[in-house]
Amino acid sequence: MEFDFSAILLGLTVLFGVVWGLDRLFLYKKRKARLEAAGEEYRDPMPVDWSRSLFPVVLVVLLLRSFVAEPFRIPSGSMMPTLDVGDFILVNKFAYGLRMPAFNNKLVDLGEPQRGDVVVFRFPGYLCQDGDTLVRSGDMSCNDPHAPVPAQNWIKRVIGLPGDSIEVHGADLLVNGQRVNAEEIGPYVGNPQRSVDQIMLNMGATVWTEHLGKVNHMIARMPAYTTPNSIPNDRVPSKVPPGCYLVMGDNRYDSLDSRWWGCMPEQNLAGKAFLIWMSWKGWGTGGVDFSRIGTVIH
Repeated sequence: MEFDFSAILLGLTVLFGVVWGLDRLFLYKKRKARLEAAGEEYRDPMPVDWSRSLFPVVLVVLLLRSFVAEPFRIPSGSMMPTLDVGDFILVNKFAYGLRMPAFNNKLVDLGEPQRGDVVVFRFPGYLCQDGDTLVRSGDMSCNDPHAPVPAQNWIKRVIGLPGDSIEVHGADLLVNGQRVNAEEIGPYVGNPQRSVDQIMLNMGATVWTEHLGKVNHMIARMPAYTTPNSIPNDRVPSKVPPGCYLVMGDNRYDSLDSRWWGCMPEQNLAGKAFLIWMSWKGWGTGGVDFSRIGTVIH
C-alpha cells in the first residue's frame, strides 16, 4: 500500500485546525463560563487540547516539506553512481515553483527544469495501447491498460526539454542532433556483499563522466546486463512534447525511465534534488557512509 505523506499532513493540518477553530468560535466561552460558575478549574476537552497542541507543529512541518525542502530516500540503483541505494537526500521544493500540497497544482512559477537537473517527480505511469490511443497505466506489462498508477515518487536526470529532439541507442545519446560526449573513468568499484553492487561488479560495469550541456556528471554503463529501449520507439517519439521532460537514470543499463514510459509531465514535478544528508549502506555492508554526507548533487 502506497501512502501519500503530503496528503496525510494536509489532512491532519485541516482536521486539527478545524477542531481547534470551531471550538474557539462556538464552544470555548460557554464551556469556560459554565466551569467557572461551578468553581471548577478550566481544562480543554482532550480532542481540543490535542488539536491545539498539534496544529502548529503539523502546520510548520507541512509548510517546510511543501515549500522549502523535503527529504527522500533512494530505494534503487537506477541513479548510481551519482546516488546510491540508502542515500537520504533533500529536495528543493521551490526551484520549479510553489505547488499546492498533495494536489501539486502550481501556485507560483519560479523556474523550469534545466538539462542535467536531478529531479524528483510523481511516477506518471507506463504508456499502454488502449485501442487507438496511448494511456497511462500502472501495469508494466500493459495487460491491464486501466490499472491504477501507484502513488510513487521517482528520481531521474533531465535529458530532454520540451521541443528537444532526443535519440538514444544503447550507450549513444544525441540531443538535438549533437552527440553527448563521455569519457571513461574506469571500472565500477563497490562492495560485493551488497546485492546492488554485486550486479554491477558481475556485469563489468564501468564509470564515465558525461558532459550533458553545462553539467558534468557520472554515469554507469554495463552492456552485458541488458539492452535498454531506444528512442524513438513505437511509444516514445524523438521529439519531446510541450509541458513534458524526458528523463533517464545515471545507471544507463539498469534504469526504468523515459525510454520505457515516455516523458515526465511538468505537472508531476516534486522538486530538484540538491544534497545528500545521510547515507546508509546497511548492517554489515558499510553502515553509515560518512564520505557521502554533505555531497552536493549535480
